[in-house]
Parts: sequence; structure tokens; C-alpha cells
Amino acid sequence: MGKTVAIIDYGMGNLHSVASAVGHVAPDRDVRVTADSDIILAADHVIFPGVGAMGDCMAEIRRLKMDEAVSRVAEQGQPLLGVCVGMQAMMAHSEESGGVDGLGIFDAEVKRFRGEVFDQHRLKVPHMGWNTVQQSRNHALWHNIADNSRFYFVHSYYVALDSDEVSGRCEYGMPFAAMVARNNIAAVQFHPEKSHDAGLQLLKNFLGWDGR
Repeated sequence: MGKTVAIIDYGMGNLHSVASAVGHVAPDRDVRVTADSDIILAADHVIFPGVGAMGDCMAEIRRLKMDEAVSRVAEQGQPLLGVCVGMQAMMAHSEESGGVDGLGIFDAEVKRFRGEVFDQHRLKVPHMGWNTVQQSRNHALWHNIADNSRFYFVHSYYVALDSDEVSGRCEYGMPFAAMVARNNIAAVQFHPEKSHDAGLQLLKNFLGWDGR
């Protein structure tokens, strides 16, 4: 059996789709969908997905002590990938659910799209569907993915961060962080498991990444 990939299960992620996509790009990997901290901390690669309301997600993350597991993975150095709400949970704070603190791995705020007017049309919230991502900084996860490739998004809230930790940007009435990365940690707002060839390539790149 190949190296272990732990997909963190706190009851709020699109777990089957993520596991299927990982199995597709890396059939030799031992894929574990789990809330067992021991398995997560021993895994070679860790994926932290999430869908749903931030308040509900953070409540379950803390109840299951997945906040401690994610923080320890970040410190230990295994490659860690946050996806969608998993990315937002890595931030310091979110406006969602009346305001809720995240894990604070990145010092950033998660804000709600306001339905800005663009080209004389008010943009719908949530931001849902395909959009292009500009690769604002080189990163191993962009290997063999063309700049301005299209990825699939479903979100009403966005990461408001403008620093050299932003590796990919997208626009929906305003620019927002589509990918952030620091050391062994990366996180994406889009769903790579739903993003066809570009998304599968990104997952393949993540599984081949040593976190440096």
C-alpha cells in the first residue's frame, strides 16, 4: 500500500467526492476518511475539506478536537491542504454565523460577498460556478496548470487577504484569495475535486508535494 492520505471527517465535508478524486489521481495511496487524530497525525498528506455554515463547522471541529489535530499537522510539517470551508476555517475570524473565530493559522478575515454591481448587473450570492484563477505566486501546486485556468466555486464568503501568502487570486466583483500557502500549508477556496482536469492536476501536485 502506498503512502497514507488522511481526509479529515468532522461531518461537514464533501468527503466522498474528495476521496474519489484522490483515489483517481493516486490509486496507490491509502486514503483514510477519518476523525481519528492518531491517523491524521501519522498521515503523509492531510486534506481538510468543508462545506456548510462556518459556525456549524467550527463547532464540530472543536467538539471532535480536530482544531488540535489540524494545528499539530501544521506544526509537524506534513503537507496540509484546506478546501473551501476548510480554507476559511484556517483564518483568524469569519463574519459568518454572527461572527466566529477560526483556527488562526493565517491572519485573515473571512467576509461576505455584498452582491456588488459589475458591468451594470448585481452579482448573485453565492458565487457559484466556474471562474478563472490567476497564479499570483509560483507554487508546487500549480505545476502543469496553466495560469488563468478555470476552477469550480461555491461560496458566499471569501478570504480577504492581500499578502505574499496569496498564491492564487480570483475576481467576483472584487479580488479575493483563491489559494493561500505558507511552508507546508496550502488552502484553496475552489473545489479541486469538482474542477475537472485542472483540479485533478492540483490534487496530484499536492500528493507529490513534500511541503517545501
